Amino acid sequence: MSSVPPGVLDEAYARLHRTGPEFGGWLSNHGPMAVEAMVQHGHPDAVDPWLGQYMRRLEEFPRGLGPIGADWRSALGDPRRIADWTTEFAGQLREQSWQQVLNAWWPRLLPGLVAAATHGVIRVGHAVRCLLTAGPDETRLTELAHGMAYWAARWQTIPAGNAAAAAASRAGAASLAELIGRVPRISDQTGGIGARLDRLAGVAWLMPLDNLTGSAGPERARALLTELVDTATVRYLAHGHGNGVMLVHSATAPNAVLRTLPALDREAWLPSLAAAWAATSALTAIYALAEAGQAGPGEPTSEPDASVVPAARAGLGAETFAAAVEHGDEHVIKFADTAVEVLGRTGNQDVVAAARLAMELIERP
Repeated sequence: MSSVPPGVLDEAYARLHRTGPEFGGWLSNHGPMAVEAMVQHGHPDAVDPWLGQYMRRLEEFPRGLGPIGADWRSALGDPRRIADWTTEFAGQLREQSWQQVLNAWWPRLLPGLVAAATHGVIRVGHAVRCLLTAGPDETRLTELAHGMAYWAARWQTIPAGNAAAAAASRAGAASLAELIGRVPRISDQTGGIGARLDRLAGVAWLMPLDNLTGSAGPERARALLTELVDTATVRYLAHGHGNGVMLVHSATAPNAVLRTLPALDREAWLPSLAAAWAATSALTAIYALAEAGQAGPGEPTSEPDASVVPAARAGLGAETFAAAVEHGDEHVIKFADTAVEVLGRTGNQDVVAAARLAMELIERP
C-alpha cells in the first residue's frame, strides 16, 4: 500500500464536503471512502475522473436545525440533524485531539453501528486510516467529523434475537468461520434494510462469542476481529449472490472497525469486536440466500496460504485493485480494498475470487 499523496486526497475531500452524505432519498455518498481507497492503493490519477462522474449523482450539503447541545441523545438517529452533528464534531475536533474526540464518542456510537447500512462506521474507518497514515490537517479532520456525524444522525440499533436458541445453535462451533456458517436467514428477504432488520426480532441470528473470547483481553479481541474480516471476505463467494451490493458490507464494516482499533483505547476493543460481529451476522441473516450449513454457489475452497510469498501477494493485490478501479463501482472499489488487505495478511487467493465475483454481480456505473 502506498503512502498517501495528501494534496490529491485533501482536494477530493474538500470537493466532497460541499455535498451531503446521502442522495436520492437515503443512498450513501461513497465518494470519500472510494477516493481514500484509490489513493491508498496508488491510484491518485484515477481520483479526479472518477469523482467527476460520481459527483453528478450527489446533492448539496443539507442545512441544519440548530446546535446539538447537552441533549445529544435525543439527536441520535435523527437524519434531519446531519448538518448539526457535523458542526458539533467539527467544533470538538478544533478543541481536542482527534483521538480524544473519537474515544469519547466511540462507545456512544458503537451500539448503532448498522447506521445507514454500516456506512457511518465505514466512512469513519476510512477517515481514521487516512489520519493514521498521512497525519491530521484541517481537511482530514473535517472528513472525520462528516463520518462521525453521518453515523450519529443515522444511528440505529439491531433488534434483539432469541439468545437461548442462538446459544444452542452455536454448540460445538470452534471458530468464527463455523459460527458465521450457522447464522440463520430470515424467511422474508424483501424490502429495504430497515424492514429486514426489524424481522430479526425473536430470531436466533446472533451466535454468542463467549466460548471464543472467554475472559479475553484486547489482543484476543483484535485477533478475532481480524479473523472476522478474513472470514467475511472469503464468505462473499458463498453469500454474495444473495445481494451483491449489500453483502459487501459484511466484510467492509468489520474492517472499518479493525482499522480504527489503533486509535482507540484498548478497553474499547472487545466491545468493538462484539458490535462488528453483530453487524456482519445481521447482514448475513437478512441478505444471504443459502441456508446456514449449506454451500452457496461459490463456496470457498482454500485456506490461508502462508506459502504465497509477499511479493506475489502484492502483485496479485495490485492487479485486483486496479481491476476494481477500472470497473468503477464504489462498492467494488471498497470491497477490493478490503480483499487486498486480507490477501496480504493471509495469502488466501479466494479473496481475489471474491473481489472478482463482486465485479460480476455489481453493475458498472
